[in-house]
Amino acid sequence: MPKSASDSPSLAPGRKADLPPQPETHIVVTFDDNRAASAVVGPYGQHLALIERRLGVVADSRGNQVTIGGSRDTCDAARRVLEMLYGQALEDSDISQGDVEGAIRAILAQGSLFDFDPKSAKSSFEEINLRKRPVRARTAAQDAYIRALKRNELVFGIGPAGTGKTWLAVAQACMLFERKEVDRIILSRPAVEAGERLGFLPGDMREKVDPYLRPIYDALYDLMDSRIVERALQSGEIEIAPLAFMRGRTLTNAAIILDEAQNTTSMQMKMFLTRLGENSRMIITGDPSQVDLPNGQTSGLAEASRLLSGVEGIAQVTFAAEDVIRHELVARIVSAYEGAQPRTAPAKF
Repeated sequence: MPKSASDSPSLAPGRKADLPPQPETHIVVTFDDNRAASAVVGPYGQHLALIERRLGVVADSRGNQVTIGGSRDTCDAARRVLEMLYGQALEDSDISQGDVEGAIRAILAQGSLFDFDPKSAKSSFEEINLRKRPVRARTAAQDAYIRALKRNELVFGIGPAGTGKTWLAVAQACMLFERKEVDRIILSRPAVEAGERLGFLPGDMREKVDPYLRPIYDALYDLMDSRIVERALQSGEIEIAPLAFMRGRTLTNAAIILDEAQNTTSMQMKMFLTRLGENSRMIITGDPSQVDLPNGQTSGLAEASRLLSGVEGIAQVTFAAEDVIRHELVARIVSAYEGAQPRTAPAKF
């Protein structure tokens, strides 16, 4: 466990009482494992820089020690973030910017704790255990999403880009596949051009649809061994099924993902939802702010979200701009667009 020491200047006799309520505090956090300490600090101190910006502290690393300066509360929050990341580094040996952001949000959500245990704080968010590596929730919305994926046969993940909707959906499908709880993974997406005319695409069905499903492919290869993914694609255990070709099928013993569902029509969504067969799980993700359907056409995701709200066995998790876990600028970009006056009213969810 890292060790920390703090000092705060005391109020001198006769000093005026109009001083800031929280005087400058310095905390020194010492890590026992140098490798884990290096992972916490990040390459060129990038993780510390993120903690400084998000918490309003000044952090400096020397060897296996990190000195934190700021108000008492912010220093304590930064210390708890470092301790949480250190506990993760001892297990996983690798810390990403997203892990740092997730730790900061978890600590801020907890508030001030007198008895802080970084291990219990780390485990308070749900995780998906894969052979390659565990996938942990980084925000409260992601935590609710994973819990919904584990407990329901049909889950809607609705929200802006960068919130981890598709990523966690693929992780859950991979876990079910690895545990033999399902026999196959089926990936689908409406082939709607986002404002560009792509023209004729050569090749077989998989090659034609690949450009539309590239984000899901990226997640698959990152979450599973590439040889297993290639073998499963060849055998059909991982199937690419364009939405337009799903009609008439009954999908049993499968983990089914429909991505970019905001671009489905009402009839397409109804058709897709009724494909659900025995021992199958269906996950539907979409961003209502990025509808590429022709003007005047109702989004199937908006309609399904409204009609199926409160139906037993179906869960809906809504993400917001503050749940974005990509580069910190992405959250600001999403917030800026949400704050701007839209030219056309978006679909209500």
